[in-house]
Order: sequence, then C-alpha cells, then structure tokens
Amino acid sequence: MKILAIETSCDETAAAVLEVNRGRFNLLSNIVSSQIKIHSKYGGIIPEVAARKQLEVIIPVIEKSVEILPGTSIKSKLKNIDYLAVTQGPGLITSLTVGVETAKTLSVVLNKPLIPVNHLAGHIYANYLTGYLSVNGQRLANRIKFPVLCLVISGGHTLLVLMKDYLEYQVVGETQDDAVGEAFDKVAKILNLGYPGGPIISKMASQGDSCKFNLPRPMINQNNFNFSFSGLKTAVLYLTKELKSNSRVKQFNNETISNICASFQQAVIDVLITKTIKAAKKYNPKTILLGGGVAANLELRRQLQEKTKKEFSNIKIFMPELKFAGDNAAMIAAAAYFQIKHKTQLTKRKTRSLSADPNLTL
Repeated sequence: MKILAIETSCDETAAAVLEVNRGRFNLLSNIVSSQIKIHSKYGGIIPEVAARKQLEVIIPVIEKSVEILPGTSIKSKLKNIDYLAVTQGPGLITSLTVGVETAKTLSVVLNKPLIPVNHLAGHIYANYLTGYLSVNGQRLANRIKFPVLCLVISGGHTLLVLMKDYLEYQVVGETQDDAVGEAFDKVAKILNLGYPGGPIISKMASQGDSCKFNLPRPMINQNNFNFSFSGLKTAVLYLTKELKSNSRVKQFNNETISNICASFQQAVIDVLITKTIKAAKKYNPKTILLGGGVAANLELRRQLQEKTKKEFSNIKIFMPELKFAGDNAAMIAAAAYFQIKHKTQLTKRKTRSLSADPNLTL
C-alpha cells in the first residue's frame, strides 16, 4: 500500500509518500517547502501570503515527492499510489483549501480514495513513523500500548488527549487562551528576537539561568488539566519594561535576555510536565506520547523523559523524531493509514463534497 499525503494547514507546503507493507512503514519521501524566511519579515504568519505561496509550490512539491516511484512521467508515477490523504483541518482556511482542493482533484483524476485527516491526529501519529520500523525483529509500535495519553503542543494548539484505542480521542485538557507555541512567538517579539520564537528562545535559554527570574506558572495548581500562557507572556512583557526602565539600556544585554528566555522556558516546561503527570495519575495510561512543533524543544524533551521515569516505572514515553515534530505530510500519511486500517475512508460522493474545516476538532 502506498499513500500520497498533502499537508497545508499553515505556512508549510508538504507532500509525502508512505509505503506500508504488512504493517511496517517505509517512508519513501517527505518533502517540506518552508516559508520561514518570508514570514520572518512580518514577525508572524500572514495567511493570504502563505496561501498564495502554497498555490505556487504545491504542484512542484507533489511532483518531487513522487519522483522515487516507478514511471517515466508524473502521471505514470502517480498511478502507483493506492490512497491519497490530506489535512482537512484545523488550521488557516486559505491554506487548508489549497491542499484539500488539490487532493480532491487528484482523487478524481486518478480515481483513488481520499482520506481526510485531522492535523492534530497527524501530530499524534508522528510517533509511529519511527514506531513502525523494525528494530531487532520487533516493531516498536508494539510497545505503544493503550490507553495512551498524548501531549500535543504547537503554535496553534495545546492539548492533553486520552486515547483508549486507535482513532478514539478524548480531549481532557486544553489551553484557555494562547497556545504554547504562540506564547513562544509573542515572547520572542517582546524581546525583539525575531520569528519563529521557539527555536530562538530555546537557543538563548541554553545560555541563561532559568532561576534568575521568578515568573508565574499559570493554572499549575488548579484541579484540572487545562493550560493558560497569556498571563505568562504578559509577565515577561512587564519584566522587560521594568528591567529597561530601572537600569541603563546597555545593561539589558544578551545575558539578561538569555536569563529571561531560560526563566520563561522553564515556567512553560513546569506547567506542561505538571499537568501531564497529573493527568497520567488520574487516567493511568500505559504510554505517553508527545507531538507538535514545540515537541522539538530539547529541554522539554529531556525533562519530560526524566520526570516521567521518576514518577512512573511502568509508563513508556515516546517522542517523535525532530524532523517529524513540525508540520509535515509524513505524519498525515501515518494517520491516514490507521483510518484506512479501521475503514474510515470517504465514498466518492463524499470526496467531491469535502471542504476544509479550520475549526476541526478531534
């Protein structure tokens, strides 16, 4: 089985071909066209700009993704595909529409089934891109046991999701305001560090003292699994203004900024890990999964692994490879496989009426 997947939920334009043979994954291609350089000029994503660029590059990206397939032309190569998959939502409506309409057209022209995929499910199943590889004769995915608790953290979402089986999602906690990735971007803007904020803050934080500034941990002691990062971002804003007003400008140097970044990052990590551990104690999962663009934060990965092992001797924790943490089409293909396996694909009639859904929920 070969699945061609398309992902255009935000500013990335991605396509991937995933081959599945007897339950084992073989990722043939995973092409991502980034727009970071374009949007860094604006300090954030401009939806109309993102969609226009995606219109320009989506066909070349798809063509590049199928180059590895047999055939002398793109048309002949596409005939090797058994299924198409596309991100239906959530995301930016203009960007999602580019991917959905392209996938629908290919589905009709090639007469291939189309699988609509929830972007958040993609981040969850990104863990299986490594998990379904054979290691010493054993599939790692066999070690991912249900129930599963998933911490999904990205620029637009912060969720704790309980899964009792494949395709069964129960959101047990979510952000009440800013997503964690959004908070990183806003703090980077406050500190004039550029965009995107996550990698920059992470780099600055590695050179700073996380105990230097006592920043708040919003909702960390509340008896629920929800998150809030707006107040933390505001605390950084007030701290920055205070430091600049109470000292000479030259004293607000890279060392101070690194300390702010480290203190902010640690506050975020403390909230994320505390809430995850609390949820794990209530729901008793056998596995914890991490997913989303912020899952690439190395300090978060290290501390989550360390503290989870300390709290639970019987819970396994899995994290996606760094290349699969951000938006990519390989994760959409992986999620589509499980939908195919559990027979949730669309009929031809429903395929033609499929539309992008920016507010799609799990």
